Amino acid sequence: MSTTSYNCTNEQQRVEGLAHAQKAIAAKQIIVMPTDTVYGVAADAFSPQAVATLLAAKGRGRNMPPPVLIPRIGTMEGLATEISDDARKLAEKYWPGPLTLIFHAQPTLTWDLGETKGTVALRVPDDQLALDLLTITGPLAVSSANRTGQTAAQTGSEARSQLAESVEVYLEGGFRPLEGTDPTPSTIVDATGLRLRVVREGAISLEEIQRMIPSALGRDVEPEMWAPVNLSKDATETAEPQADSEVPADPEPQADSEVPADPDAPANSEVPAADAPAEELAIDVASHEPVVSGESVPDVSDTDTDTNLQKPEATAS
Repeated sequence: MSTTSYNCTNEQQRVEGLAHAQKAIAAKQIIVMPTDTVYGVAADAFSPQAVATLLAAKGRGRNMPPPVLIPRIGTMEGLATEISDDARKLAEKYWPGPLTLIFHAQPTLTWDLGETKGTVALRVPDDQLALDLLTITGPLAVSSANRTGQTAAQTGSEARSQLAESVEVYLEGGFRPLEGTDPTPSTIVDATGLRLRVVREGAISLEEIQRMIPSALGRDVEPEMWAPVNLSKDATETAEPQADSEVPADPEPQADSEVPADPDAPANSEVPAADAPAEELAIDVASHEPVVSGESVPDVSDTDTDTNLQKPEATAS
């Protein structure tokens, strides 16, 4: 595969780069783009083939599916279901910005991000180049632009040194974050329960979220306090906590950066502190426990399957 880099600090190259990136995404290829945290490698979220290519480029398996970046809050409605008022309040306050929200995915969508257990992690990045691209492509599955276990890229050239020819287009936008600034991961909030639960503190602290949503929980809570949101009120009064909602009690931090899923994660998996290196964190979206990346993972095969349902338009709100 030939690969092309564009210096998007130059207006002409920016226009050409965005156009090429849009074509690459439509062709089920992968591209590298800046975000407000670090550089990401991106694929069409609705193409299982493209997502498989992304995971293979990183050396990652389906047990660690990527989060999905979206261009605006309104796109959330088409991708997620059972969106609570509290989750909506957080999105309205912190998007675009360093907040990742985990929701139940819309069951009618024909996508395959990996082993997500029916959930999806969404974020609107606070980066104009990223937003411009998302506006013309629609939702993108995005993972940090590095090989699994390696340092996250803060420039397009750093990403290229790791991902090389596996990527069709590199959009270079300068340092992300600013040169000399350490990357800070997004805060991850699980919105699939009756109460919000902060499963990773990043740029936004638990205390800040609780000032806005007093009922929000930290990671280390009893299972009884965090019932699945899709149970009726009567059912939640008598139902036993489900296995997928259990919360192992080991909240010590560990270094690594990003979102979703390994159901076979060891019991002592840990969530990195906000000042942890922004490398490769993954969250098990079913139990919402972190998994340590950099371990060997199975090879990714072409998983392109039925796509007879249409994805939302890129400009839908």
